[in-house]
Amino acid sequence: MKPFILGAVFARGGSKSIPRKNIQLLGGKPLLAYAIETARRISLIDDVIVSTDNKEIAEVAKQYGAEVPFLRPAELATDEAPMLLAQQHAVREYERLTKQKVDVLVSIPTTSPLREDQDVQNCITMLLDSDADCVLTVTPAHRNPYFNMVTLDDQQRARLVIQPKVSVARRQDAPSVYDVTTVAYAISTAYLQKNKPLIEGNVKAVIVPPERALDIDTPLDWEIADFLISKKIKAL
Repeated sequence: MKPFILGAVFARGGSKSIPRKNIQLLGGKPLLAYAIETARRISLIDDVIVSTDNKEIAEVAKQYGAEVPFLRPAELATDEAPMLLAQQHAVREYERLTKQKVDVLVSIPTTSPLREDQDVQNCITMLLDSDADCVLTVTPAHRNPYFNMVTLDDQQRARLVIQPKVSVARRQDAPSVYDVTTVAYAISTAYLQKNKPLIEGNVKAVIVPPERALDIDTPLDWEIADFLISKKIKAL
């Protein structure tokens, strides 16, 4: 029997670095529209919801085809609230309202609008075809703790964050490291209910190239994303 897969876009209203970020227009569309449209195109996803504490965001989400069956409690939409609690709440409320058991939660953050559908599809497929508790997306890191990342002691002496077993003369010779991205997360709800950080489980990763992994966190990130999306639109 096919597992029931719920696509969820988490979009709270309290963004500080970019006010009203989730509904600001980027390339002519609200930012959260990109995540919703991606989720709706993935055939493996059975339903798409938006979890938000904000009624204005909820209305915009509905305009782009997502369901908003509940509003997230304010205490789960603060800067300090762990995303795990919002994810658990979304699954719990969806199951309560629809009487449908959710087997897999696919989180598609609003902040990576340059993702491709295949990036999300790959996460879901890897989760279903393996024993993973969670599949997340990563991209090659620009800096490497074995080569060009350092800590400073109280005398300002620099040491590599991780001392390699043998001297590394070139970055290419250092062990590969990756940045976790906000492109997509596919999570088993059985693991989600254990109240453990995702990274403590059996975690696998899908590698996404840097041009699809931009995470909009600052006004500069927004400007870069706007440039890249505008360039992509002109090329169509």
